[in-house]
Order: sequence, then C-alpha cells, then structure tokens
Amino acid sequence: MTDNVSNIDRHIAVFAFPFGSHSGTLFRLVRRLAADAPTVTFSFFSTPKTVESLFSPSKNVPHNIKPYVVSDGVPEGHVFSGNPEEPVSLYLAAVEEGEGLEGVLKAAEAEIGRRIRCVVSDAFLWFAGDLAGEMGVPWVPFMVGGAGSVSAHFYTDLIRETVGIHDIARRENDVVKFIPGFQELRLGDLPMGVLFGNLESPFAIMLHKMGRALPKATAVVINSFEEINQEINQDLKPKFEMFLNVSPFNSISWSSSSGSPSLDSDKYGCIPWLDNHEAASVAYISFGTSATPPPIEIVALAEALEVSGTPFLWSLKDNFKELLPEGFMERASELGKIVPWAPQEQVLAHSSVGVFVTHCGWNSVLESIVAGVPLIGRPFFGDHHLNTWMVTNVWKIGVSLDVGVFTKTGTMSALELVLSHEKGRELREQIGEFKELALMAAGPEGSSTQNLNTLLEVVTKYNL
Repeated sequence: MTDNVSNIDRHIAVFAFPFGSHSGTLFRLVRRLAADAPTVTFSFFSTPKTVESLFSPSKNVPHNIKPYVVSDGVPEGHVFSGNPEEPVSLYLAAVEEGEGLEGVLKAAEAEIGRRIRCVVSDAFLWFAGDLAGEMGVPWVPFMVGGAGSVSAHFYTDLIRETVGIHDIARRENDVVKFIPGFQELRLGDLPMGVLFGNLESPFAIMLHKMGRALPKATAVVINSFEEINQEINQDLKPKFEMFLNVSPFNSISWSSSSGSPSLDSDKYGCIPWLDNHEAASVAYISFGTSATPPPIEIVALAEALEVSGTPFLWSLKDNFKELLPEGFMERASELGKIVPWAPQEQVLAHSSVGVFVTHCGWNSVLESIVAGVPLIGRPFFGDHHLNTWMVTNVWKIGVSLDVGVFTKTGTMSALELVLSHEKGRELREQIGEFKELALMAAGPEGSSTQNLNTLLEVVTKYNL
C-alpha cells in the first residue's frame, strides 16, 4: 500500500443496495469505519426511503457520513404488481449503467471539495467495480451474506456447467460434492438465481455478474467470521486480493473512538415480558424485513403455539394480524406476546429465549449464533435455503421443518424437539461453541477485529 494522500483528504463513496436488511447492515459497517477515521468523509448513496430511515435525527449519525439520494427508478404513479423483484428491477434499471450515479458522485465531490478515493458498495452492485475502475480507485464490495453465498455465486458457471440447467427441476433433491469448500450440498438449497428461479431476471443476472466481478475487487468484505466456514474461507481466500470476514458487528469490541453501538429501543416492552419467563422456555418468532409466511402457514404456526402451550414472542406486522385464527389474540394473550417490531439482538440475548423460529436470513442466523440460541428454519428466498442447510446439516445448531413449511403437527414437533428433548440440549451446546468462536473473533486480538483494522487501512490509505 502507498499513502500519497493523507487521511484528512480522503473521500469515500458508499453505495447501498436499498432492499431488505442490506442497507442497514452496510451502514453499521460504515459507522464503525467513520468513527475510527473521523477526518475521512463517507458519502452514502441510496434511495430516498433508505436515506430518510438511516439518517433520521434519532440515529445520531457520525458527522463525517453524508447522505446523497439516488433514484429508486419508480415512475410517478406506478402501481406495483406484487412481484418482490419488481422494485429491484426498477432500481437496477435506474442505476446499473452508471449514468444515474455519475451526477451524484460529481455533486458529492463538489460539495465535499475532495475527489473520491475509494468506492465501497454492497457486493450485489457489481457495476460499482466498473465505476471504481473508471475512476482509478479501489473497489471494496461488502457481502451482507456469509461465505457460503459468496462461494455459490463465485462458482455459478462451474455449477451450471457441471449440473446443466435444462430440466433441472427433477434434480432439486440431488446432493452434490463437487462445489469447492462444501463437503456436500443439496442442489435445491443453492441461492435463488444459481440454478433455480428465473435465471434471466434482472436480479439473477445481477447475482451472476457479481460472482464474476468480485475477483476484480481490492478487498472482498464478508459479514461473517472466519471460524464458522473455515473450509469455504480457505478455498476462497486465494481467489481474491483480500478476503476479509469482519463480523459479528453486534459483539465487536468497539474502540474508544467509536463508542458503543446504540441499543435498539424496546418500545413494545419485549424485555420486561421476557423477564417473567423461565430460562430457555420462549420461542421468538421473526421473519425479517421482507419475508412473511403465506396465510395458511401463519394459521398453522399459531395453532401449533396454542395447542403446544409454548410461550412465544412473535414479531408480526399489524397488517398480518388479521390472518391469525379467529380469537387467537384473546386466547393466547397470557401465553404469548405479538408485537409489530422487536429489538432482535436484545431479545435473542435474553436468557428466557430457547429457540428462534426464523427465515434464516444471514443476519438473523449470525445474531442467533452470537446469542447462543438454536434455530427452527423456514426459508423463503435468496440465501435462506443455503443458510438453513448450513444450520441443520453442517453446523448442527438448528432444525428445519419436516416438509419445509409450517404445518400444525410439524411445527409442534420442531418446537418440542428444540425446547424439551435431549436434541435441544445438544443443539444448545453446539451453538454455544460457535458463540464462543464468534466472541473470540470479535475480541481485541480476534480475526474479525484484525480484518476490520485491515479494512480501515484499505479504505483510508490504499491507492491503486
């Protein structure tokens, strides 16, 4: 590395993928970097809705992170069809060619008075690498998912060539052993867009291009810790100039300059409610920001909780409460608590929580590991199926549902297995071991802390 430009002159462009938990996770990383490099300016580019959410007055954003709005691509008066990929396609059409980004980049440079020296982006935004190349500056993509997702997208061409993509539906249950870093993997659990789904959709094409573009990065940054995926990490590290696992954020030993990460508010009283329950007795239920089970599964899950008598804390948006069985809210008022939002990290860290019923999005899996809480996985899309495979078959820190979806009897069986049986004790012991590895990685001398220090050097000092 050379340091021809001092930190005080440094200006970093950050491009978020404004869907699901992506932008919030990237923002947490940028907050950490900004706090440790207070003389460096970070220009954060995202859609109006994301900027409004992340930069609200209550968030106490560091002074050296500046928001800039880019178009979400949604035409005025547009009525969405209900296809979850539609807003993604509109956004990509607006920004993918770079034309929509050049103007805001120039505006940021003019306002800050410093040329951009590094581009940090969500890894999905592969074209940020081309933009950085045109500018002659480093590109640092951040993968919100784990190393397994990086591997699946990096090896997409190998997987397609080996398996074939014609008549693939009949091979969904095939377990293969040729993907580097994986001892074995069920084809149907590969992330959507690798073999299954509409491979010609803008979303699938974006992921394919990302897998091909990542080797051009100055450093590929992963929202994980090395010790949980050692074989995959060992395989991928030689493929990139730098491959840096920097999480878990929620237990990183924050430096004195960065202060402690603020805890989410508990405005619905989840923690006091949990205080009144026995250790490892409560099922916490949440499916993240984008996934919701279909109505028939919401009914089945509610019936399983009620009949089994399992205490539960359920994060369920108000507009989905009407899908619950008639009278369930009243009958289950003493057994459980339903809230539109819960402070997930605090909830999982509470001693009364014994199982996390989840979509197995990567952030949720990581937070459950840090808390030492076993999982029941009901995957929906994206990397959920791959994460569920790893949770149940590789790390053995949770279970999946018998038929992959919520049924009354299947859900009751899974809850009983984790909360009451010897199997549950084994799961807690196993995830407890991973918890210790995560805490070590985030400790003062841990791998994630060292990688964060390397990342800070890259974005603040590295010049091409």
